[in-house]
Amino acid sequence: MIALFLSPLYLIGNVYICCRTLQWLSACSDTTSRSGFRLFFIITYTFLALSIGLAFILPHSGFQRILACIGTYWLGILLYIIIILGAVELIRLILHITHTVPFQTLTDRKIFIATGLICIAAIAFFCIWGIISAVHVRSTNYEITIDKNGGKLDELNIALVADLHLGYTVGPRMIQQMVDKINAQNPDIILIAGDIFDNDYDAIGNPEELIRILSQLRSKYGTYAVYGNHDTDEKILAGFTFPSKEKKTSDPRMDDFLQQAGIRLINEETLLIDDSFYLVGRADEERPGRGVDIRKNPQEIMDNLDISKPVIVVEHEPKFLQALADAGIDLHLCGHTHDGQTFPANFLCKLVWENPAGYLKKDNMQSIVTSGVGLFGPNMRVGTKSEVVHIQVHFKYSSRQIPCR
Repeated sequence: MIALFLSPLYLIGNVYICCRTLQWLSACSDTTSRSGFRLFFIITYTFLALSIGLAFILPHSGFQRILACIGTYWLGILLYIIIILGAVELIRLILHITHTVPFQTLTDRKIFIATGLICIAAIAFFCIWGIISAVHVRSTNYEITIDKNGGKLDELNIALVADLHLGYTVGPRMIQQMVDKINAQNPDIILIAGDIFDNDYDAIGNPEELIRILSQLRSKYGTYAVYGNHDTDEKILAGFTFPSKEKKTSDPRMDDFLQQAGIRLINEETLLIDDSFYLVGRADEERPGRGVDIRKNPQEIMDNLDISKPVIVVEHEPKFLQALADAGIDLHLCGHTHDGQTFPANFLCKLVWENPAGYLKKDNMQSIVTSGVGLFGPNMRVGTKSEVVHIQVHFKYSSRQIPCR
């Protein structure tokens, strides 16, 4: 639905940017004002603007893959063209309306050229920053305490990742970084909080290589995953899906991929790990997937559990935190938000989510949301980071200790 709404705005915006850029180029020199150069620029710009749509409608091929990769970079570049050009145009309009600056000055050729150069420098700065930030996976550490009996465990070392978005933009290089950072921490358990794939399984360039890399993950209790809203078999346009009455489920190849990589999918499933803590995997609310019509509510999750043991819930979206806290869940682990991924969405994200990223204490429940490893839409991160989260969980006491009374 969002893709349908944004399509006409995308078209209008690109036409305006193309015309405004041609106007600036014509002011710069006689060469750039010639019809041959203008035609070349229009063709090049049109190709970039249409790369996203062409990649969507063309069948899978090497050329289609190139278009898709170009489109992800173009989305980020276009975002900052719109933001910076929009800000400059707004300032110019305010100065004109308030008569702060004479109209002759605002329309002066040299000032027009200088303003354009400043815009180009600012756009280049944000885009280069975003592209570099996107390809480097970092580590984030948390240390928390759960006031319950940890059974056989005094502490639990959790590695949490989410939003891998395996596909056109995320491949073996980034996933190898992720695996290396996880294994370096020697975790007890590895949890993947959804959006492992980027909807289209065929977008993965080399699934066998990714399976080989993910098979290198090492932990005491294994690797567990839930699916997110992008772990479904449907094509996406600029990161957005189209409305459909048909229930969306994962491509069977996604399930096989996880199995071959040694990753256990826990969809609406509760496991008692080492007779010490519960691990609950929830289906995604938006796309619950195959075999799930209605997912359990927080209270149903806790039914028939020994509430003296720690309860860790992993799901994709960080929703309904109060209901989860009221039900008695101890630790809630999610992804989905990307922490906004790019400026200024990282600030707007805080208006949408109670915990957009990081740590939040909700009554007796602790919530940790990761900004994710991969990318949604633009192949950039500005003001956010691709991360692997390490959580050192301390328990109040274990079965090897005598609790204080």
